[in-house]
Amino acid sequence: MSSQPSPAPGAPAPSLTERRKAATRLDIARAAAELFAEHGLDGTTAEDIARRAGVGPRTFYRYFRNKQDAVGPLLAAGGDHWRALLAATEPGTALPVALERAIRQALAAPDAHAAERLEQTRALLRAAVGDPALRAVWYRVNQESEEKLVPVTARLTGGGTDPLEARLAAAAATAAIRIAMETWAGTDAPARGPESPAELAVRCLRRLLAGPAPSHTGGREPSGP
Repeated sequence: MSSQPSPAPGAPAPSLTERRKAATRLDIARAAAELFAEHGLDGTTAEDIARRAGVGPRTFYRYFRNKQDAVGPLLAAGGDHWRALLAATEPGTALPVALERAIRQALAAPDAHAAERLEQTRALLRAAVGDPALRAVWYRVNQESEEKLVPVTARLTGGGTDPLEARLAAAAATAAIRIAMETWAGTDAPARGPESPAELAVRCLRRLLAGPAPSHTGGREPSGP
C-alpha cells in the first residue's frame, strides 16, 4: 500500500491546504493503527490516538467520528495507489491485463517496508472480525474505492463501452482485492508467495471475470429426485 495517494493522470494537483489535511489524516491513521496493535481496540481511546499523532482531541474529531474511523485513510491508501497505477496504464492495453498488472504491482511486497504495511492491514482486518464499527469502515472504504474506479475502467475501455460493463469491471476488481485481503488476513501466509495477497487477488479476479465455474452436470439440466 502506498503511504500517500497518487493523483490520477490529468487530475488537478491538490492545494497546499488539501495536502496538509491529507497528511494530518494519515498521521492520525498511522497512530491509530500503531495503538490498536499495541493495546487492542478496547485498550485504545480517541484521546490516546490524538496524543500519539501530536494533535488535540478537537482536531481528531474534526477529521474522524470515532477511533475506528481513524484508520480509514490508511486502509484507503492502498486503493488510491492501485487506482493510480491502473489509470497510468498504456492506452490499448486489454482491461483484464491492465487490472491484473496493477493489482500485482499494488499488492507486491518487494521490500520489508511494503510487507510491513500489508501486515498492518492484516492486523486491522483481524480486529474488524470482532468489531462491527471497524468492519463498517473497511466496507465503506471498498465501496468508495469501487465508485472512484468506474471512470478509470470506462476510460481504459475506450469511453464508448456500455457503462454497465465499466461498473461491473470496477466491482469485480474491487471485490477481488477485498476477498483476497480478507482471506489472507485469516491465515498466517507470508506477504510473498502463492498464498500472498497479490496472488490471491489475481486468482479472484480471473475467476470473477471468467464467470462461474462449469457445473459438474456438463451443461445438462440436473435430473430430478
